[in-house]
Amino acid sequence: MVRVPVAALRTMTHRMRPKHLMHHVLPKRLTHPVRPKRPAGHRTRPLPVPEPTLRSRPWPRALGLALVVLVGAWLGLLIVGNVRTPVGPMNTTMALRPSLSGGTKINISPLGALTLDSHVAPVRLDVNVDQLDPLRSQALVDHPERISGLQDEVAKDVEHGTLDLAVRSCVAVVAGATALGLAVYRSPRRALAAGGLALTLLAASGASAAATWNPKSILEPRFSGLLSSAPSVVGNARSIVSDFDVYQKELARLVTNVTRLYNVTSTLPAYQPDPSTIRVLHVSDIHLNPASWKIIASLVEQYKVNVIVDSGDTMDHGTAAENGFLDPIRDLGVPYVWVRGNHDSRATQRYLERMKNVRVLDDGRAQTVAGLRFAGTGDPQFTPDRSVVPGGDAAEQLAGDRLASALRDQKARHTPVDIAVAHEPAAARETDGEVPLVLCGHLHHEGDEVLPYGTRLRMEGSTGGSGLRAVERAYPAPIEASILYFDRDSRRLQAWDAIKLGGLGETTAEVSRHLADDAIERRARHGHRGAAPTPTAPSPASPASSAPSP
Repeated sequence: MVRVPVAALRTMTHRMRPKHLMHHVLPKRLTHPVRPKRPAGHRTRPLPVPEPTLRSRPWPRALGLALVVLVGAWLGLLIVGNVRTPVGPMNTTMALRPSLSGGTKINISPLGALTLDSHVAPVRLDVNVDQLDPLRSQALVDHPERISGLQDEVAKDVEHGTLDLAVRSCVAVVAGATALGLAVYRSPRRALAAGGLALTLLAASGASAAATWNPKSILEPRFSGLLSSAPSVVGNARSIVSDFDVYQKELARLVTNVTRLYNVTSTLPAYQPDPSTIRVLHVSDIHLNPASWKIIASLVEQYKVNVIVDSGDTMDHGTAAENGFLDPIRDLGVPYVWVRGNHDSRATQRYLERMKNVRVLDDGRAQTVAGLRFAGTGDPQFTPDRSVVPGGDAAEQLAGDRLASALRDQKARHTPVDIAVAHEPAAARETDGEVPLVLCGHLHHEGDEVLPYGTRLRMEGSTGGSGLRAVERAYPAPIEASILYFDRDSRRLQAWDAIKLGGLGETTAEVSRHLADDAIERRARHGHRGAAPTPTAPSPASPASSAPSP
């Protein structure tokens, strides 16, 4: 038997068979190299197993995708997720922001913010009150019938703004997550997946907010910034609605009772105004405090006031939307003499000029009211916002010079003015020597001074307790007003009662009587019974009587 070498057999087979069947020709053992035998006792080392790659780990991939979705959605909301929308006469900016607890935050710059527990979701609704729209505010003034429908208008504006915000937020989160996913993964498929997940997350947040919506949250807001004192000042929103009228009536009753106590006390200076005495109520710097009207009405009734003088800053921002605050002036029953303050606008002045019992003083023009001749000038500066840089005392002094010139002209025509009125003391001082008495306000504290040329300057405190500005102080500003007594024949100031109520949250009141120097001298010269000694210089008197709230 002839032995054929394996190599020869392989060559023959290669030539005889097709190429695609060559690997089936020889036995499998002939196609692999022969492995050398291992020595006895040798242990075979296992081959190394490769570590699992990122593709084989689902959790890191999921976490990375979630991070891309959250960051991209947040960037989208931050960049293009804001909506500017009018709400009534206000311009607002609405936005959704990531949050662990949800809720609504209303920013009222520069006073602070209100936070409402309106819903539970991973997004918070931010509403920034930017400014009042002067055109829409003026439209409300020109068409008072629209005020009755203002609530429905505000509701529609909020609904429209919320829908617009929802659409814009959807676009923002999808665009942000898709763009970031494309930048990270460089894969359109994964980028679209990130955008879809972001939209799903926003939809789930919206569903959570709708399911947990709490419309009663507006009754229990949390305050921050300057508004943090608001709960102690006015209580929560529920008590504002139900108790504010009671609060106003209690303040008026406090004034009434203190006045009665004051009238019967035996420690007052010996000045008794007779029935012919002209009584002037001086108020100033009300700053939109509605409680002031109840107090003023009580003083008018208790003191039988003949005329009220308001030395300005009745408003806070001078917008036309605030003009309705002035309507109670019509019901006070006496003439109301008014000058413009730096928080009062020309629109405010025009609104008051249309009231029958109001006498607006400006540009030194004189008017006779309740037997006294008044002249005054409005503040030359309008600075309702602290961001507005005022012109300073130079503008005030120029306005005071013009008022003084008008007073000299009145004297030349033999119609001298009895009382001049300005808002700022800097303007009032320029009238020294041209009028017996000048009234002013602005500084929110009471003061009395005889100027070098004999004019008495009477500065009134804030009859509104500084309005919202009361919360800026360590202690609330008091509510101040004065009753001025004038002799009907000589039309000169005889005495005044300084009235001071405790500030917001306080329930004390005091009334102090002061005698004008010329009245003191005249009574001493005529030996009037009970005449008070003549002081060497005007100085604040101590309270003649004080009492807590009954």
